[in-house]
Amino acid sequence: MARKSNLKIDFENEQEAVTVTYRLKMLVRAAVEATLDYEQYQNPVEVSVTFTDNEKIRALNKKFRGIDRSTDVLSFPLFDYTGEQDEPPVDELMGMLGDIVISLEQAKLQAEKYGHGFEREAAFLCVHSMLHLLGYDHETGEEDEADMRRRQSAILANMGLEVES
Repeated sequence: MARKSNLKIDFENEQEAVTVTYRLKMLVRAAVEATLDYEQYQNPVEVSVTFTDNEKIRALNKKFRGIDRSTDVLSFPLFDYTGEQDEPPVDELMGMLGDIVISLEQAKLQAEKYGHGFEREAAFLCVHSMLHLLGYDHETGEEDEADMRRRQSAILANMGLEVES
């Protein structure tokens, strides 16, 4: 696919709870690509993905959201725009969408809790976060939450992964 030359992902690993493999990185890349393809996002794009643990994501959640507990994923979009209506302005050849921070420790716990594989959970969290970077927000109402769930399900189905409603 032509997108590969139009996508740059910067990976950072700040945890030791789960081994970060090449396969995991390629799965995250596939989740980013699947989300961009589903949303028909055509601009060249760069995304930062940081793998962390529950302690570090808790500190970020407290600092940036005022919530003093760990979470599974945080999204830090660089643009403020709304989903399908437009794409963010890009002044450079490669437009940085934002940062994704995934607690692999929490992803592993959730995979066990929900009875599916760790890789499927990591892909789900990445798709969820990418939708946030693209302007979607499930915390703004029931309709927005349903829309985001529908998009997540469709994207993961396109990847050959199932997601529970």
